[in-house]
Amino acid sequence: MTADLRTREAVEEADRETDSAPVTLWLCSNDGLDPETARLLADHWLDAQEQKTAGKFLFERDRLQYLIAHTLVRRALSLEAGRAEAELVIWRSARGRPFLRPATDRLSQDSGVLDFNLSHAGGYNLLGIVRQARIGVDVERVEDRDQQAVATILNAIAPRERDWAQQPGPGRERDRRALRLWTLKEAYSKARGLGLGIPFDSFEFTLDDERGVRTFTPPADDEARPWRFVELEPVPGVLVAVAVPAAEGDADIHLNLGFPWSRSAPQQFPLPPPVGRSL
Repeated sequence: MTADLRTREAVEEADRETDSAPVTLWLCSNDGLDPETARLLADHWLDAQEQKTAGKFLFERDRLQYLIAHTLVRRALSLEAGRAEAELVIWRSARGRPFLRPATDRLSQDSGVLDFNLSHAGGYNLLGIVRQARIGVDVERVEDRDQQAVATILNAIAPRERDWAQQPGPGRERDRRALRLWTLKEAYSKARGLGLGIPFDSFEFTLDDERGVRTFTPPADDEARPWRFVELEPVPGVLVAVAVPAAEGDADIHLNLGFPWSRSAPQQFPLPPPVGRSL
């Protein structure tokens, strides 16, 4: 059995657990870590594969974005796992989804398998971490999407979603509705580990006009379990979506703003009720 397969099996087994662990989010702007510090930390923390990937970027701004995002991942996972940043071993599935290699010591095993997911857009980096489950996250800035990009989104989603998004007519509210749907779809597909392998018109959300998921119709291959979806706007114009499989009981979102140098008190919100198939 390969290391990659063992990791996926461990996370899939955790996904079947009913432990309602909190969902931890870190939202960090690129301005939260100065370039020299990001480069220094990356030199000490990132593994050979990450260093190789960073070296492939043609433009320094893109390389710096990668370094900031991945030092954020290692710092936050270090706080959760209780291990030094450089000691964390990150594997990738056949589809490219990263996994933290499960620890072998009994204490770490008893605390549960960690899953994480990363997204970045418009100078913001979003990291989601959860135990005993899978997680997908997405972040988008409303101002970053031009009309061609919004049109592409509208063409990719389900017809009823498109009708709802277009109700206000052309303008910021229509663009915002389209991006709300897009972030939720991205988060769900990333939690499934399939990315754009799931057609975005094969599953459907019904949203409240302001914020929140009313109903969720999953794709045909995922009708056995419900999900919890979170919509947040921690910074004006910055939309955040989170998807986690629903477990029995209640759980919270712990939202941290800024680079995780210390464990300052996070903002806490209850996870919304499950949608989709009933528990």
